[in-house]
Amino acid sequence: MFQDKYDIIVVGGGHAGCEAAAAAANLGSKVLLITMNLNTIGQMSCNPAMGGVAKGQIIREIDALGGYSGIVTDNTMIQFRMLNRSKGPAMWSPRSQNDKFAFAQYWKYVLEKNKNIDFWQDMVVNLLIQKDKVSGVETQMGIKIKSNSVILTNGTFLNGKIHVGKKQFGGGRSGEKASVGLTENLTKIGFKTGRMKTGTPPRVDGRSINYKNIEEQKGDENPGRFSFLKTPKLKAQQSCYITYTNEKTHEILKNNFNESPMFSGEISGAGPRYCPSIEDKITRFAEKNKHQIFIEPEGKNTSEIYVNGFSTSLPEKAQYDGLRTIQGFEKVKMIKPGYAIEYDYFAPTQLNYNLETKIIQNLFFAGQINGTTGYEEAAAQGILSGINAHHKINKKENFILKRSEAYIGVLIDDLINKGTEEPYRMFTSRAEFRILLRQENADERLTLKSHEIGLASKERVVLLEKKTKNKKQIFTFFKKQSITPKEINPILKRKNKKEVNQSKKSLQIISRPEINFKEINEIKTIKDFLLKFPKNETIGVINEIKYSGYIKKEKENVEKVKKLENMCIPEKINYSKIKSLSNEAIEKLNKIKPNNIGQASRISGVSPSDINIILVAMGR
Repeated sequence: MFQDKYDIIVVGGGHAGCEAAAAAANLGSKVLLITMNLNTIGQMSCNPAMGGVAKGQIIREIDALGGYSGIVTDNTMIQFRMLNRSKGPAMWSPRSQNDKFAFAQYWKYVLEKNKNIDFWQDMVVNLLIQKDKVSGVETQMGIKIKSNSVILTNGTFLNGKIHVGKKQFGGGRSGEKASVGLTENLTKIGFKTGRMKTGTPPRVDGRSINYKNIEEQKGDENPGRFSFLKTPKLKAQQSCYITYTNEKTHEILKNNFNESPMFSGEISGAGPRYCPSIEDKITRFAEKNKHQIFIEPEGKNTSEIYVNGFSTSLPEKAQYDGLRTIQGFEKVKMIKPGYAIEYDYFAPTQLNYNLETKIIQNLFFAGQINGTTGYEEAAAQGILSGINAHHKINKKENFILKRSEAYIGVLIDDLINKGTEEPYRMFTSRAEFRILLRQENADERLTLKSHEIGLASKERVVLLEKKTKNKKQIFTFFKKQSITPKEINPILKRKNKKEVNQSKKSLQIISRPEINFKEINEIKTIKDFLLKFPKNETIGVINEIKYSGYIKKEKENVEKVKKLENMCIPEKINYSKIKSLSNEAIEKLNKIKPNNIGQASRISGVSPSDINIILVAMGR
């Protein structure tokens, strides 16, 4: 049934588990993926979409590392949009709508193609531990399976409890049972656990929506991709739609708040502040008489619609009555109610940077078990845990991404040093070096780094080398090519900007904040030259020219941070004996045990004066 011993066992087949299993297997580890339902591997439990603000950058980074989230997304997209185009390029974020059924199917296909991955359908209820080191798992069926390492990616299933009005039942998501036993096992070992909450909106029958009275939201005219590989180009796109709640909607829902588990105290877990339920929106933003609702198709060959913006745990009847007051939804048919779900998580401050637990060696946590929310955040932790579990059992160096190298680095650094008491979601604002961490340059930042450890393929390196060569050619052209007043003045006049009276180098024109790629491309000599190159590469060069001053400044700041991170803190330092340190700093420093001054400075509760005191104690 099983081989005698696996290198790595991955528990859970969600986005974190899929990336973890794939990464470890591609590096050469023999992997067993255990999940409670083999038919729901890679399932989009919530909205049928990938990417978005900061999240799109993460998917591109996963792809640059040799992960599969971008590839799976590209092969199952039904719509693509680049968000935040009105802002600077550091804020641009790709987002897609996906066929959720095809998405899960493609993930399963990818994993089953890998000969290093075996599968088992069961529930893990216990860990096998020998001398503070994990040695395998025990399942609900009473089967003990040995391994050198275990990665837990349990999602929302650990003691999951679903709430619909006053009804409660165990479950990890609608129609699937909760995972029980493992939390209790981990707490006995010494892990600290808590409860979190998330929710999902009702699904409705698209055939019952009146699309004539609501706003259509089309995809980009020229849709992009997530993967840096040559994945299929999206041809036929499906539209999303926008509508709004109204005062009547709010009145109906408010009249049923007494039956909401959120207000009755039945739900103890913290919910996602940045993705509030409709009950939260009505309460927190009482001055607003309407809230935006996004109507998102769940696939090509289904009438199921995801009602984004209407997450709720109210009784089914209240949900239904509220929906029917919304424009376009007057005759809507609800096919699944929304619900809230509570689940166990473990404070991520109990992890090392490689996502290995501090208490038990060779045991790794990834995804919502660490208090994060979102497919993208989970997948990012998955690929890093898969790499590092493989490295640990093969006595290789940890694979760590710094805050200056990737959004993934920001994510993990935040979790380890700050922890979280609410579902953690990535935003561009969390990254202090976001001009360096643009979505279009993820391969330039990460692919070679990943190739060195044997994960990113040679094909990716070849594509990167070609891209680098092309960008050099484009930059040289812009440096040499002049633009005449006749060519640029019509554009400047149209934008009410001062016209020029002599020819200027393209580089000078591009540097002007009011000139974007579209306008540069209006000049025939430039347009004809750029036709030879992919649009993304040209945009990358333009970004580097336009923001060269900011890029230089951020690189200087990165060097300053490096100096702090090169100041290693002695392992045996006793913070309790350092005079003048605040009590909070002592508590946090003892708990997290930072490796260097840079890490210590990012711990919540450790002030700049605390850092100075530590430096003095170290003789600096």
